[in-house]
This record gives sequence, C-alpha cells and structure tokens, in this order.
Amino acid sequence: MDMLEVLKSRRSIRKYKKNMAISKEVIEKIIDAARFAPTARGNEGWEFVVVTDEEIKKQIAQKARYGRFIEDASCCVAVLYEKDFEYILEDMSAATTYILVAAKALGLGSCWVASYKKEHSEDVKKLLNVPDNLELCALIAIGYADEEPVRNKKLLSSILHWNKYQRK
Repeated sequence: MDMLEVLKSRRSIRKYKKNMAISKEVIEKIIDAARFAPTARGNEGWEFVVVTDEEIKKQIAQKARYGRFIEDASCCVAVLYEKDFEYILEDMSAATTYILVAAKALGLGSCWVASYKKEHSEDVKKLLNVPDNLELCALIAIGYADEEPVRNKKLLSSILHWNKYQRK
C-alpha cells in the first residue's frame, strides 16, 4: 500500500483481536517512525512508554474514560513530552500521528486517546512511573483490528479554498 493510500484508509480502531501479541521488532519500528515526526526547534522532547502487560493495560483502560478498549489492544503507547515546552501540543500531535500511520502501514489498527491535561492523565502517569518533568499527551491503543470501520469523509471541494476563504 502506498503512503497516500495508508493515509486515506487509516481509521480509529476500537475493537481488537484478543491474545494477538505484536512483536517487539514491529513495535520498535512504529516508535522509530515517531522519532522522525516534525518538532519545533528540533526539540525532540518526546518519550514513549509501551505497555504490553495485561494488568497495566486494564488499569489504564479503567482510568481513561474514552479508552476502555485499551484493555483489549495488543499494546498501549503512552506519548510523553517535556512540560512547559511552548509547542507541546503541536509536537506531540505530529509524533502521535506518525505512530498511527506507521501502525496502519504495518497492518495494525490503532486509536488515539487524548490525554493532555485530561482527568485520567495524572493517574496514568503515576501508574507508569512517569517523572514530574513529563506530561502525558496521548495514549495510543495498537493491535490487530477486529473491525473495519467505514466513514465517509467530506468532499475535498467542500473544504478547499483557493487564495481566500469563500463561503460555500
């Protein structure tokens, strides 16, 4: 599948085939892709915790209100970033997107659970022993998809404007 097809076909997956581990090598390829995401001022202030332990995934799923499916995923990636950096949301969004796209390119499903300053963030940080100088920005469930969601996207002509915004 070429890159444009990967981008166009990626969907959020919330149902995973159970008891299907992802090899360490594949997980490392996914996280390695995130290293190449754009970052403001070349900061690269991100770190990643990959959780494959069933009990820890279950605890994360219980804490993250919109991430209950994390429990069934093969792994969960916690995307962390240095606190107080001016471009934390931009950088973490780019790194998270690279993880989602890399997972799709490698035949896996994934789903982003927003975690920047959410009610579950501090509890998950404590559970994962994250130091105080780092923020939890996102949780990403990754696994073998047990669903194929279809979502119609807006037409390009309805969102694209040339030179100036024009009401459609």
